Amino acid sequence: MTEGVVLITGGAGFIGSNLSDHFIARGFKVVCVDNFLTGSRSNIEHLSGHPAFELIEQNVSDRIDYQGRVDYVLHFASPASPIDYLQHPIPTLKVGALGTHNALGLAKAKKAVFLLASTSEVYGDPLVHPQKESYWGNVNPVGPRGVYDEAKRFAEAMTMAYHTYHGLDAKIIRIFNTYGPRMRPRDGRAIPEFIAACLKSEPLPVFGDGSQTRSFCYISDLIAGIHHVLFSKLNEPVNLGNPKEMTILDLAQTIIRMTGSRSKIDYRPLPVDDPKVRRPDISKAREAFGWEPKVDLETGLRSTIDYFRGRVQASV
Repeated sequence: MTEGVVLITGGAGFIGSNLSDHFIARGFKVVCVDNFLTGSRSNIEHLSGHPAFELIEQNVSDRIDYQGRVDYVLHFASPASPIDYLQHPIPTLKVGALGTHNALGLAKAKKAVFLLASTSEVYGDPLVHPQKESYWGNVNPVGPRGVYDEAKRFAEAMTMAYHTYHGLDAKIIRIFNTYGPRMRPRDGRAIPEFIAACLKSEPLPVFGDGSQTRSFCYISDLIAGIHHVLFSKLNEPVNLGNPKEMTILDLAQTIIRMTGSRSKIDYRPLPVDDPKVRRPDISKAREAFGWEPKVDLETGLRSTIDYFRGRVQASV
């Protein structure tokens, strides 16, 4: 007897595949729905043939066909890196709107709990620091990042509408920068970009002067936070991320040191609407269920570097 059935859209992605492992290890059945636009079959190949894992290859923006029992719907399908959503702007908007609508409709039909993977990008280039859930954000809807930012903002609005109008038990998490094994080496985000560059002895691309700040949460800490939110009574947005902030230049220099690379910094023009600061206020998660990140940056980076080392060097 399983603990329940968890359907994860985007289940072959970085976070989705780690969630699949998490729930299967705890006695749940996992239904992974993915069209592999940005997800990877290698992330879930170890689950192939597992009796508690089922893969449905489908674009959730078109439909979600699943006839069996579903107790939890976790909507993680979406391009998430700047490279991906700039290359796929319309699919990004569609999965935020149509994909969210389809996932919510499935949860409503199955009387399942729904969880939306939103993002710190809903805060845009923030004028409030650190960012609390009560902050409405500073987003340019027609800028290059708008396709991702507004897709997630719309997804939050639709999720809350299903909660208030249909009484759906719906959760919203706002994910801040997360890293770890199963990220793609060159997906446009700082940590995989820097590690890949160091392992190939190439220059590290740092935008602007590198003084912009980010905070980085290791994947196992994020997964623990998602679990807490899913089984909580909270229906309003919850920030999940690491409140320890650092500059991008400091991050680059840390990765150069940890990999023993001779790579140099390659300063490049700052992208349009690139946030100057980013740090979560996690008071709500801390007070609600005592959650906060446990993995320090260097520990998380070591495991991430080890993961990338074989993959990047094998591709040289």
